[in-house]
This record gives sequence, structure tokens and C-alpha cells, in this order.
Amino acid sequence: MTTEAVRQRVRVVVEAPQHSGLWGALDYLSEVALLPGELVRVPLGRRVVTGVVWDDAPQGEASLWAQADLKEVAEVLSGLPPLPRTWRQLVAFAAAYYQRSLGEMALMVLPPELRQLDALQWQRRRKRLDKALLEPLPAATPPTLPELTEQQAQALDALAQPGDQPCLLWGSTGSGKTEVYLRQTQRALDEGRQVLIMVPEINLTPQLEARVAERFIGRRIVSLHSALTPAQRLRHWLMAHLGQADVILGTRLSVFTPLPRLGLIVVDEEHDPSYKQQDGARYSARDLAVYRARLEKVPVILGSATPSLESWFNALPVSEGGAGRYQRLAMPARVGDGVMPRVRVLDLSKVLKPTMGQEPPPVAQELLHAIEERTARGEQSLVLLNRRGYAPVLHCSDCGWKSGCPHCSAWRVFHKQDRTLRCHHCGFTERVPRACPDCGNTDIQPVGRGTERLEEQLAAAMPNARIGRIDADVTRLKGALEAQLASVHAGEIDVLVGTQMVAKGHDFRRITLVAAVNPDAALFASDFRAAERQFSLLLQAAGRAGRDAEAAGRSEMWVQTWHPTHPLYQSLRAYDYPAFAAKQLEERQMAGLPPYASLAMLRAEGKTQEAAQAFLKDAAEAAKPLADALGCVTLYPAVPTPVQRVANIERAQMMIESPNRAALQRFLTDSQPLWLDTAHKNRRNGLVRWAVDVDPLSI
Repeated sequence: MTTEAVRQRVRVVVEAPQHSGLWGALDYLSEVALLPGELVRVPLGRRVVTGVVWDDAPQGEASLWAQADLKEVAEVLSGLPPLPRTWRQLVAFAAAYYQRSLGEMALMVLPPELRQLDALQWQRRRKRLDKALLEPLPAATPPTLPELTEQQAQALDALAQPGDQPCLLWGSTGSGKTEVYLRQTQRALDEGRQVLIMVPEINLTPQLEARVAERFIGRRIVSLHSALTPAQRLRHWLMAHLGQADVILGTRLSVFTPLPRLGLIVVDEEHDPSYKQQDGARYSARDLAVYRARLEKVPVILGSATPSLESWFNALPVSEGGAGRYQRLAMPARVGDGVMPRVRVLDLSKVLKPTMGQEPPPVAQELLHAIEERTARGEQSLVLLNRRGYAPVLHCSDCGWKSGCPHCSAWRVFHKQDRTLRCHHCGFTERVPRACPDCGNTDIQPVGRGTERLEEQLAAAMPNARIGRIDADVTRLKGALEAQLASVHAGEIDVLVGTQMVAKGHDFRRITLVAAVNPDAALFASDFRAAERQFSLLLQAAGRAGRDAEAAGRSEMWVQTWHPTHPLYQSLRAYDYPAFAAKQLEERQMAGLPPYASLAMLRAEGKTQEAAQAFLKDAAEAAKPLADALGCVTLYPAVPTPVQRVANIERAQMMIESPNRAALQRFLTDSQPLWLDTAHKNRRNGLVRWAVDVDPLSI
């Protein structure tokens, strides 16, 4: 009886399957007093899993289980400080807003290795960490600071003023946004605070990490991204959580890192789509960074040369038709007063003569001469083609066969280097056939052009130039990206061929010419964000040229296009982002699209397209009374996704729209149990999985 008396009921969130119906915390019994935020091991079915002790249930919410029916907490991971209240609030908000279970969100954002450790393994790991923390840091030395430009100084003065508005730092490429981040970071460190700096992609982290390490000698700096080993990731996360790390550099998941002394959040390249998770819990790290900053009452800086239209709208004053929620800080001039590269739009219809049955050359003769001139002067050129591989498809001219993927509704890309046909959706790979599989014709030809083929064609056209390439194929092996970037910085490459990987964030001092050889594909895409992304990519790519102020005057951005009068290229010519954004916002307001409306996508995957669409139609019927009651929620018909079959699974989607974000959230929350029932009924008909995507990036 005595033991029973001291046991207390605790609420624990555990990771459960998304559609299990388990959305909140479970009740357990504990013989020791536990604080919210502590990590425990608890029985769940036949397994023992890691969970997080959660806050008490809201007043008036009674447990469904009698105390005698509850299971006991198996172990406590003692010695780990409880995850703070603000962290739990952030996780709870993300789970509710993005329509995921609380346990899934809370456990997903913890290091994978931490979720697998039992109490004994955790104690061993903690001892190793304590030993690592005893290693002395280099002696702190005052850095040599570059002289600030007038615009940098004005931005820093504005950031020093008290205020609770997020700051949008809108600065042209090469304007010195990173220096503003570093100076503001120093202010926070001087106050004894921690700083979280977020970058969109892993390949940008080492470069920024080197600059941060050089600036803050004597400070502990850790990185958090998926390229780390599980052990490294756990160690860095623990250093951050224990308050031992001063600066944390990370990709999107780092927004959930518990930081006891948080003083500043920086989101670099805030427009980048990589900040939006595309599977599982489809959260936006940029939006959560803004929410977290408000929650913890710390400043947040969103930096970009081409802000997302949502952020731009939030930073526009109400008098100019914006929301007025953010403070906008402008830095249009480059460091050293270097000018932006002159944009030259090359009309392909005038310079490429149509030839029957032949593919046009990759680069017009005029552009080729310009690249050769740069090479002769010892300068570098960057040629941008956002498509990897040798050719998008192989084709038989006799019978019309194409290298389609048997598992996806997509073509397999020809990779010449290893003679394979590879599907970039499901990964299915085969050797290139010696002859057409359908008719036996041995003359099967590549159609279209990827970076591998472009590199080969440029090497043939310029035999004396040193051609290099950076894309996902070249940089697969560990250290390959760093080695290739080092070659570019050392001047060992004359012409660099690359995808969007090299179009942003890199400080190439010798590049004076950037060329976009095939940018037209995005101009007429069905996705309403295609133009925004393309303008951003081209402007960011242009910013790689002329970063050395001495070379800025002769730097150029060439755009090869069949549509030279398109408004996007006219705005690019003038580097007039405000005009481009104003035009896009006007179109979106007329169409009722974000940021003037809120969207969600109900996505379904099935064994057949009929099964996926049947679930969506049933889901729409089940939720229609809720939409009608709210009066401002529109359900659109179910349609296949652009690539409708991937890995033998058919995919479809249904768009849900509302001009009122709160109404859309209420509708989604109330619809979840209805859709759960609908999914159970559709399982036998071939439904595989379904998910809600709030604020989707593409439709």
C-alpha cells in the first residue's frame, strides 16, 4: 500500500504511427517525481520506447484510464536537463499547425541515437561527452574586423534598437549580409547568450562554419545537419542543450534545438525551399524560427537577396498594401561599391539557325567567345544548368522508344560516366542497353542536355580550358564537394558547370561571367511559385560574378532564352526585385493565392490512381459539412500529382483553400478524425497512405 501511495500519474508523449489515432500524451505511473521535459523509457505495446514527460493535462480534462490500469515508467534518463517549457510549446504549436501527432513531432526532432539509448547506455555516453567538454578551447583572440559599409552600419544600428518585430535583411548578393550576421552574433555572445544560425543546405554549412570559426576563436561552435554521423549529431545536440555550445549552425531541423541561453536566430537565404520539409511532418523551419523568436522574446533576422513573397509581403508597410509585420532593412549596394553584373539577354531565335534533325548547340557562339575571353584573361566563368545527368532521356528514332522508368511516370536519366539509366525519383538504375529494347535498333540517341553532357560539349568546344562540374552526382562521396570548391577557389578551373548547388551562398572571387543556358522551362510551369523560384535562382547565380570589387565593372550575366521579352527577364535586367515582387503579388491577389490566402493539400498514395482519388473524394464528402459551416473553406476536385506514379505507388492530391488562416486550421483539425475513419474504410480498396500538407510549396 505504501508503494501505491507514492506513485504518481505522469503524461508522456511517445512516437506512434501518424494515423494510429494517438494525438496527445499517454498516462503512466512513476515511483519518482518527474519534471515536464525529462526523457524516460516507457512500455508501448510489446516494446519499450523513449518518451518525453509532458505538461499536466488542461484543467477539466480527465484521464480515460483508472490508475490501476496504467503501466509504469521503465527508466529515467537521469543527468539530462529537462527539455525547456518553450521547447515544448514550440513542438506543440508545430504539431497542431502542421496536423501531426504531438508524439511524432516531439520525438522526430530529437537526435535518432538519443531515442535508442536506454538508461545505462545514456550514462556511458554522457561520461564520454563530459570528457570531450574538458578539452580546452583555443585562447580567445580579438579578430580583425572589416570596415563596415554605410548600409551595414545602418542595418546594425536598427538591429540594436529594442523591438519585437522580425527583421527582413534584404541585401543584394555581395552586400555583406554575413558580416551583419556575425556582428549581431557578437553582440549576443557578449551578453552571454547562444546564437542559432540556420542555412538551407548542407553544402553551404562548411563555408559559413569556417567564417564563424575564424571570427569567434575561443567559442564553442557546433553544426547540426544530416551529413553528421549519429554520434556526432548527438554530441553536438547535447552541447547545445547543456548550454556548452555558443554558436549553432544548422539546417532546417536545427530550429527545434533546445537552447537554454538563446539570444538570436538568423535564417540565411530565408526564401530557399529547402527550409520546408517535404515528407513526414511537413513543417517550414523559417516560419517556425519566426514563431520561436516571438515565443522566447529574442530577435530573428531573415536574410535574402530575393525574399520569399510571403516575407516580402509581411515586410511591406500597410500603406503599400503589405501586412507591416516585419521590419525591412535594405542593403542594395555591394561591398566595395562594386556594381552588379550587367545582364545580357541572348535571343536564341536570332543566333541559333534551325537545323533539321539536329540538336542546337548548348552555348551560342557569341556566349562561347565571351567565355573564351574570360579564360584568356585568367578569369573564371560559371555555366548554370539546373539538370544533372548526361541527358534527360534516351530515344530510338526508329520505333519511338524512350527510357521510361517501369516504376514511375517519369523518364530515366542517361548518365554517361557510368553508362547507366537512372530514375531520379525512385532510384531504379540499369545499364544502358546496347540496342533499343523494342526494335533492336543500335542507334539510340540522347535527347536533351544535363550538366554531364554540357561539360563534355564545352570541353570539346574549348579544348584549352579547364572545365569542372559541381552537381549531386559529382559530390556524392564525402569530401568531394569541398575538394571541388577548393579547386575553384584556387583558380584550377576556368569554366565551372553546375546546378543550383553553386548558384547561392558561395564567394567565388575570380568568376566574372555567369551564364544560364536553359532557363525557359520554368516560365510556363503550372506551379504558381515557379516564376518566383526562377527569378531567385537567376539573381542568386548572377551574384556569383564580380564579387571582387575590382572585377565587378566587367562582370556579366548571360541569359540564353527563346523568350527575351518575358517580364521576368526584364526585371532581372534591372535587378528590380521590388517591381518583380509587386507584379507577382498583384497576380496572386487577383487569383486568391498566398500570401492573400492560406492553402493546404490533402495528399494520398494508393496501389492505383483510382484508389488514391477515391479516398480524396470520400474525404471531401465527409468534410464538406464542416467547410459549409465555416463558409470560407473551398475544397477543390482531386487530381493526380505532376509525377503521378513513383516506385509503383500512384499519387493524387486535393487542394483546400481559405482566405482565413484560422478557419483553415479549424477545418483541418476537425476533419482529421473524419479522414482517419475514411482512410480505414479505403485501406481494403488500395489506399497506402495519406497526409496533410499545410502551406504547400508546390501545387
